[in-house]
Amino acid sequence: MTTSVVVVSYRPGDWLGPCLASVVEQADELVLVDNGSAGAAASLVGRRFGAVVVRNGRNLGFAPAVGAGAAAAAGDIIALLNDDAMAAPGWLVAAEKVLADPSVAAVGPKVVLAGKYREVVLPVEEWKAPGDPRPLGRQVRSVLVDGQEVVGTAAGPGLHRTERDSAGDTWRWTAGERPWYVPLGRHPEGHSEGALLVDGEEVPAGPVVRLVNSAGAYLDKRGYAGDIGIATADDGRFDEAADRFAVSGVAFVTTRRAWRQLGPFAGRYFAYYEDIDWCWRAQLAGLRLVYDPAVPVEHRRSASSGGEHQPRVRVMAERNRTLTMVRNGPSGRAARALVDRWHNGPDGGVRAGTARLLPWAVLTRAELSRRWQRKPEEIWSRWAGVGTQWADGPAGPAAWVS
Repeated sequence: MTTSVVVVSYRPGDWLGPCLASVVEQADELVLVDNGSAGAAASLVGRRFGAVVVRNGRNLGFAPAVGAGAAAAAGDIIALLNDDAMAAPGWLVAAEKVLADPSVAAVGPKVVLAGKYREVVLPVEEWKAPGDPRPLGRQVRSVLVDGQEVVGTAAGPGLHRTERDSAGDTWRWTAGERPWYVPLGRHPEGHSEGALLVDGEEVPAGPVVRLVNSAGAYLDKRGYAGDIGIATADDGRFDEAADRFAVSGVAFVTTRRAWRQLGPFAGRYFAYYEDIDWCWRAQLAGLRLVYDPAVPVEHRRSASSGGEHQPRVRVMAERNRTLTMVRNGPSGRAARALVDRWHNGPDGGVRAGTARLLPWAVLTRAELSRRWQRKPEEIWSRWAGVGTQWADGPAGPAAWVS
């Protein structure tokens, strides 16, 4: 079987060349979709690697661009790779073995975050907020590594999301004794030797590790999807292949047969949740999604989009989550998701965007239902709430790196 790798790029940085270099020798064909990059910069990089270049005059969105790339691809196997990701040798060979089973719609690898992280575990008794019954520690307002502020890019189960007060100051609550991780400084040796300061106080620093970005995706009982294992130490906890509700579009391999059967990503989404929607459609069609950690992919997370906390990114993700429920979920739960969207949750344009695309979502649900081999209630019963929790304690020795 022949393989085509499709890479979409609209704001190429120093990550695009390494991405293409990681797959050019693995694939029979490399397709680079230049999604309106300034000065056709992405096209120039793609041509240096011998890619078939599809040039869009403007940014059409990730989902439509993937569709254009897949349409231009000639391979029997179609692999999607984010332009800020790099695949290890053998990625496509491993995926092809899994896809030899016709019941498999797509396979996703273990995705690990680029770079190294140092583990931090703060004792509860020293950091518990007085009088606060929640399993929180203290408000962490500054985390310095080698003098660089990293409180916003620290990750892991021991830190809650960033909060902001009326003055614009930010902080993050710590969460019990669970570990969290700080990105290391950019020393030539690739490691940090300076002090780790939390709010100006030096704290003990743990081992240096690599972190998991995605070991497949789950569906929770609210209809939210998320990455299994996200920001957990890569110490062997996710080294077993398994069926998943979905696999991440960061590195996603399918067959031309399945792509034709299920159709392309939902172009109206522009970006975010298009991979979840496609995988949900595969589940409804009676197909499987497989997580295979045999050959990992490294991801420089959100390099192209500018970050998941950007307001526009959050609006699209929240809007598309609700639309995905409408298109694929049990009707009663989809209705409740709409009610919840109108009365709760973040807005900033989410409600207006959902309302604008709701007629399309309802119409396409009716069209998609003709391909269903399983009922939405069956998929919900099988997958909602499965895989939402995992071991998230300190890193085992297998994760320690120099």
